[in-house]
Amino acid sequence: MSPIRKVTAVALIPARSGSKRVADKNIRLLQDHPLLAYSICAARESGVFDAVVLCTDSTRYADIGRHYGAEVPFLRPAEISGSTSPDIEWVEMALATLAEQGRRFDAFSILRPTSPFRKGATIRRAWDRFVAAGDRVDSLRAVEKCAQHPGKMWIVRGNRMLPLLPMSPEGQPYHSSQYAALPPVYVQNASLEIAWTRVVTDTRTIAGETLMPFFTEGDEGVDINTAEDWFFAEHLLAQGEARLPTVDRSPYFSI
Repeated sequence: MSPIRKVTAVALIPARSGSKRVADKNIRLLQDHPLLAYSICAARESGVFDAVVLCTDSTRYADIGRHYGAEVPFLRPAEISGSTSPDIEWVEMALATLAEQGRRFDAFSILRPTSPFRKGATIRRAWDRFVAAGDRVDSLRAVEKCAQHPGKMWIVRGNRMLPLLPMSPEGQPYHSSQYAALPPVYVQNASLEIAWTRVVTDTRTIAGETLMPFFTEGDEGVDINTAEDWFFAEHLLAQGEARLPTVDRSPYFSI
């Protein structure tokens, strides 16, 4: 009997330099290390990946990424590094560049630096579920229960409002129900995404058509995009309510 071939995977960590809401967010210090360091170290700690690749448009970010153990085989061109640039563009470039080097992977994972509390164990838990599903799914995406339920959201047209979700049961519309009585709705967070690489070539998307959920727990789904988010993350750390991944090397800005 021939041995079962190991499924190969690459971690892709996007870190463009043009953040507007928090300047240079991806390299801003959270405790002792730049934000992107935690995603790199969690990816390495997970034991899932055959390569950990930082996808950035900045030589400075590239140097920081290499310090924490990431590869930077290319720099993203400006035309695919804007605030509205779709993910598929840089993912395609990353996979194509690696393929040109003779490095092809069965799957890829996007690990965004804005989710610094995602641990190596988080990634491993998601990976095990994704691989177990096999070709029955195209991708896996992290989700959590929504705090603001769409059943209580409205579309405003002139001086009239229409419910965003019009399928409320008769006699008890969603907008007039308690949260606990509403059907569970989940929102994606930035913790992680995993997909088969065939999805990129076959559908030119990063998710495909058949997605499976990965339910984040505790601090795993905390996302940092605004100054308020940053304050909240620091508060969680100060109160011992969140924990960052282990970083196995000295702080970059002290060397």
